[in-house]
Amino acid sequence: MAFAGCMRDLKYATVDKLSKFNSMRGRQVDACEFWDVVVVTAMDERQKDVYEDEIRRKLGGTLPLGIPYKVFSDPPGYKIGNGGSTLHALQQLSDIYGKALCKMRVLLIHAGGLSQRLPAASAFGKVFTTMPLGDPLYEMLELKLAMYVDFPSHMKPGVLVTCADDIELYSIPDDSRLAFDKPGFTALAHPSPLSVGTTHGVFVLEPREDSAFQKMENRSCLRFLHKPSIEKMRGSGAVCKRKSDYFPICDMEFVYTDSTYYMDFDTSQRLLNVFKEVGPLQCEIDAYGDFLQALGPQATIEYTCNTANVTNQDSSLVEVRQKIFHLLQGTQLNVILLNNSKFYHIGTTSEYLSHLTEVDGLKSMLCLESWAFSEHPGKNLDKASCVIFSILHPSCSVGAGSVVERSRLEEGASVGRGTLVSRCWVSPDFSVPDGVFMQTLCVSLEDRSGFVTIAFGVNDNLKCTVGAAASMEGLSLCGVTLDTCVSRWGLGGQVLRFSGDMSRCSLWNACLFPVCADEQRSFSVSLKMLQAVLGGSAFELQETKLISLQEALLFQNVLEMHNIWKKLNDDILQIKCQFITSTP
Repeated sequence: MAFAGCMRDLKYATVDKLSKFNSMRGRQVDACEFWDVVVVTAMDERQKDVYEDEIRRKLGGTLPLGIPYKVFSDPPGYKIGNGGSTLHALQQLSDIYGKALCKMRVLLIHAGGLSQRLPAASAFGKVFTTMPLGDPLYEMLELKLAMYVDFPSHMKPGVLVTCADDIELYSIPDDSRLAFDKPGFTALAHPSPLSVGTTHGVFVLEPREDSAFQKMENRSCLRFLHKPSIEKMRGSGAVCKRKSDYFPICDMEFVYTDSTYYMDFDTSQRLLNVFKEVGPLQCEIDAYGDFLQALGPQATIEYTCNTANVTNQDSSLVEVRQKIFHLLQGTQLNVILLNNSKFYHIGTTSEYLSHLTEVDGLKSMLCLESWAFSEHPGKNLDKASCVIFSILHPSCSVGAGSVVERSRLEEGASVGRGTLVSRCWVSPDFSVPDGVFMQTLCVSLEDRSGFVTIAFGVNDNLKCTVGAAASMEGLSLCGVTLDTCVSRWGLGGQVLRFSGDMSRCSLWNACLFPVCADEQRSFSVSLKMLQAVLGGSAFELQETKLISLQEALLFQNVLEMHNIWKKLNDDILQIKCQFITSTP
């Protein structure tokens, strides 16, 4: 019963935050009740343009009004990581606001990236991932703002740093407040199983006398561990023992893991001085591993030489890390223990599907809908599925664990189990297999618009690379080697083209997908290619231009995609209106 009470309080607190944020959507907000500026980072100018278009669209009624929403892109060239993005954003904020910045409360959302583990978000970014919640529908940006809706009123000038693909739910006592008002860094901490700690940051807390359970505690941190082994957690004193049944996890042993953190204005300016000193970054800096590991009285410099978690290494990495360490050494790391909290990550296709369809979890906590702003008068939907912003014929069926979003499914069409169908037009009687991802994008090539439907297995690794196109057996699509796939499509005698860097061949830049004149034809061809792969049959690809997901994003026609969604929106509203007028 104690665990059930814990979950009940967490849900009530979450519903209260959503209600408060809903009252702000589409209206002017007072300076004291919301952020002074919201910043979203992008990885390049192309992504920045897309993000700015999305935010302009949202200012029509889905976001609070009266504050600036800024999009800052990383500088061209080297991959600088979210730590580099933080520093670059601080520089641009300083350039825009000057001395006024010392009085501002900034929310900084890291949203730049390719989203290779959640390719459904690659076109528009994880921060604009649609969620089955609210009217108008939420996207991850609104959800982040809703979960942090109480923060600005109890925050001194500074920067709150967060990521676009996670959600933190928490409950605190009615007579308490979650405040960001101490110098240095203040981080949120969540009780998590030890296995979760190996892929997150873990706090080593200052020892204290045992006391009664509290929903929220303010503690000092001795040291921050970045993705530590279980042995290191134990050896560092990070492992805690559960002393109360009123707890969001069942494990007797747990650690406190990271999510969002705040830095006061003075600390942000000290970091900015490092950025100015080192000049344009040519290495990958992490906003958690490289900033937080420097904090606390037991922090040591050894981590600066550990490059195990770095995607692209550079000779300047260790030097820059050491400069950050020496600058931040001695800075206090305050930790707010949110003992009744849950941390959810939505960074992969599997996570997206499970969180939107599994009843016991985020879906229950957020009151996510199984049928959100969609039309389908039939009864063939599995209760453990989710349909968002779509029109389905009454005869359609959607299997358990599947999500259909921004799509049209015509008579007799079906979607298997554990599948994601995004922005597609599915023709009559088509059957989408289990465990696949399909998404249709509009592209402009040689001044002509066309459509390309991306198709992968849900668990395909788009980041896996081989050294050359001749090594296709090292890549697999839906569990079938890529050279076998090519053979089944009748392309065995041709050399498969890879876009971009030919020394790094992957599913991401493999030119597999035909460009077609219309949405339905595009989906049909890609579906038949998938069925050939999964069924071991042959499908002869007619002579057509094949492009990669990488190229589809480069050539995507955002304006036309919005026109398609507007038509879908109008059709949904028309069906709803017809239903209302025909109901006795």
